[in-house]
Amino acid sequence: MKITLLGASGGEVTGSAYLLQTARARVFVDCGLFQGARKLENFNRLPQRERLSRLDAVVLTHCHLDHTGRLPLLIRFGYSGPIFATPATIDLTRLILRDAARLQGEGVKRQNRRRAEQGKPPIEPLYTVRQVEQLTGLFRKLRYNFPTEVAPGISVRAVEAGHVLGSASLEVTVDEGDKRRVIVFSGDIGPRGAPLHRDPTPFRKADLVFMESTYGDRDHRSLQETAVEAREAIRDCVEGGGKVLVPVFAIGRTQLLLYLLAGAFKRKTLKPFPIFVDSPMAIEATSIYKKHMEGFDEEALAMMRSGEMSANLRTVRACPRASDSRALMTRRGPLMILAGAGMCTGGRILHHLRANLPDERTLVLMVGYQSRGSLGRSLIDGAKSVRVFGQPVAVRAKTHTFGGLSGHAGQRDLLAWIGSLARARPRILLTHGEDNARRTLKGLIKDRFGLTCELPGYPATIEV
Repeated sequence: MKITLLGASGGEVTGSAYLLQTARARVFVDCGLFQGARKLENFNRLPQRERLSRLDAVVLTHCHLDHTGRLPLLIRFGYSGPIFATPATIDLTRLILRDAARLQGEGVKRQNRRRAEQGKPPIEPLYTVRQVEQLTGLFRKLRYNFPTEVAPGISVRAVEAGHVLGSASLEVTVDEGDKRRVIVFSGDIGPRGAPLHRDPTPFRKADLVFMESTYGDRDHRSLQETAVEAREAIRDCVEGGGKVLVPVFAIGRTQLLLYLLAGAFKRKTLKPFPIFVDSPMAIEATSIYKKHMEGFDEEALAMMRSGEMSANLRTVRACPRASDSRALMTRRGPLMILAGAGMCTGGRILHHLRANLPDERTLVLMVGYQSRGSLGRSLIDGAKSVRVFGQPVAVRAKTHTFGGLSGHAGQRDLLAWIGSLARARPRILLTHGEDNARRTLKGLIKDRFGLTCELPGYPATIEV
């Protein structure tokens, strides 16, 4: 048996993809997109056609683009086999890939206009919406805690990963002749005790473990501590008649923030005020969350079933149309606007920032990571002036970072997760993390459990 790492290794966080090959079958675990620096765009390809012609199945850990974003490329290779995923992951993956294809199409149109002016030939997007739609009939439901045969001699058991709705860690059992091997793919592991989602389910045995290490070198700030700080900042802004602008990621962060606001209104630590979800994708994702309440923890499930969630969010309004978004420009505070994109790199949030950053009553509430060079990072760093749509905008607004909302486990929770497998003495390969995070986690696992971890490069082939 061989497992080839086609992403999320060699110190790279994105592009998760594993090709598992036995004498009888070939299975992909995840098929994610490389994201980030432009140089990574060259990595967004798949092995040659002949290597995929015998592909039997694809299994997904969760919906995020860095785990699903290369799936439509399989259509170009004529793949027509099954794609196994939990029901919530199937619905969210369709939404994410449609949006990714749309954005790619728009980006390529802009590039081709410039290329035409320069006398260069046009380029094509990585894939199209039509190719995304061709995937629809290939999805097969993967039940939690139920072994499912996905290919000859290969069965998969999915357990809760706690990262995002529908996320799973995978226990892959491979039978070859008289030998049986158990391989665990962690996927992205969520933090324990986080609101809305269920906690990760631990494993007890494995021969080989591919483990994420995104935050292997640090822990997150306490959600309770940062929630109190954010609540006070929101209260001050609202009581002053200002606008709270929240750049959000459409899936996961939006729904978690609404849940936390519902809890604050229920406990009367905040008085209800108008909230506008100004993101078509976030609106659709929230509907998918309501459809798949089986992924909620007990407290969130109780709030949904009792009607408390809806009652406490009665001041929330959806803004699906561009005209709805434009109407918010002239609306006075107090109010909150949740709009994409999460790093202020595009989307409707830019219009709201341009209109409201010069107002000292405005609060920009950051609920996600802001990469270096992004507009969001400039605001966090205290810039007095920024450029929006190429024009300078004075910044008199306040900025507050609401930490503790990460969907990834911090160092402490990663160690607890691998600790449940320590007695089985598995072979461990750390992936999905930058080199410093991987090295730090490797040292801690060695010190605490006496287990030696490997740090695979890219690409790499592991023989079992």
